[in-house]
Amino acid sequence: MEYDKELDARGLNCPLPILRAKKALAEMTSGQVLHIVATDPGAVKDFQAFSRQTGHELLSHAVLDKEFEFFMRRK
Repeated sequence: MEYDKELDARGLNCPLPILRAKKALAEMTSGQVLHIVATDPGAVKDFQAFSRQTGHELLSHAVLDKEFEFFMRRK
């Protein structure tokens, strides 16, 4: 998937991946896509809840060798 910005949140624990994603999304324009890679197992539920609460669209998420990959579109 194509994206406009990438966030490496590997090694960070909750709530840091969400806080960094929130900051990165704030710097982006509407419709742009953020690619996030995290290692925190709670990130899947966290990003799903973050998407519901903020309106930013969680386009996809996947697990790749103990890493979690997310694509979010800024509202």
